[in-house]
Amino acid sequence: MMKKNNMKHKGYSNIFKPGKLTFGFMSPMVGYPDSPVPDTSKLEKIVSLADQGGISAIWLRDVPFLDPQFGDAGQVYDPMVYGSYLAGKTSNITIGTAGIVLPLRDPLIVAKQAATLDQLSEGRFLLGLASGDRFGEYPAFGCDFETRSERFREARQIIKKVTEESFPQFRSEFYGSLDGTLDLIPKPISGHIPTISIGRGGQSIEWISNNMDGWIWHGDAARNVKLRVQQLEQAADHDRFIPYGYGQFFDLSEDRFSPLVLSNFHLSGGRDALIEFWEEQRKEGLSHIILNIKPTRRPTDELIQEFTEFIVPYFA
Repeated sequence: MMKKNNMKHKGYSNIFKPGKLTFGFMSPMVGYPDSPVPDTSKLEKIVSLADQGGISAIWLRDVPFLDPQFGDAGQVYDPMVYGSYLAGKTSNITIGTAGIVLPLRDPLIVAKQAATLDQLSEGRFLLGLASGDRFGEYPAFGCDFETRSERFREARQIIKKVTEESFPQFRSEFYGSLDGTLDLIPKPISGHIPTISIGRGGQSIEWISNNMDGWIWHGDAARNVKLRVQQLEQAADHDRFIPYGYGQFFDLSEDRFSPLVLSNFHLSGGRDALIEFWEEQRKEGLSHIILNIKPTRRPTDELIQEFTEFIVPYFA
């Protein structure tokens, strides 16, 4: 029996619908195949096209430094600051982080920022969390890379406690403590900020299934949708709907009949082959796909136009 989405949260319900497949794009939503830094001059226009065209989400990465080894600076702007800016420029699209590198940030500050963004976006914000894969950032922040998994778990629990409880109390190993005399405001509109695991965060699937509100993975193994959905469901000690999705570098061919091309982190093809491929994955339980169009050389407005005109309506 298909589980229902019982979460009363606008942004979450916009993306995660049992039996349905939705699409999000990774910011900056432009092609920049030959450079680690994108042209950010047209970001507002592109996001507006996506917002009006029925794209379900825009996802913002947490990349504080340019690391030439990785060759990708993301959308350049801080995700929380930029997310607040986008909240005022859009009406429908969900704004998510993919993801905040939680072990490098103070969880109380993250909680304050997330609750603020939830309010400013009128419930369209999702807090995607990650443990980070850029090893050089850890010594820059003075954080121990070896304890990132433990820090991730503890920070996640702190965020939940201070955003959902009034005058909470806690004592942590890696962070601070509260004795019940202080309260974090504002609180989320719906009383809960959905948290999405971006990658594994150093955690087991069982922990993700029972402590997060969804899982977005990446790489070739992530496309084994049926297995991942089964693992999430079998690990759960509750009957809540826990959606599964994956992220992918992506290019949409100008030829609608171009065959599907898959590699570890890349997916491309014409719209006909893509629709057939994604329809099969939808049947297997896939809820959401985050598409990163960094590799494309097509004009972004042209690519988005074709995607929203032909692919989005098929799955709507």
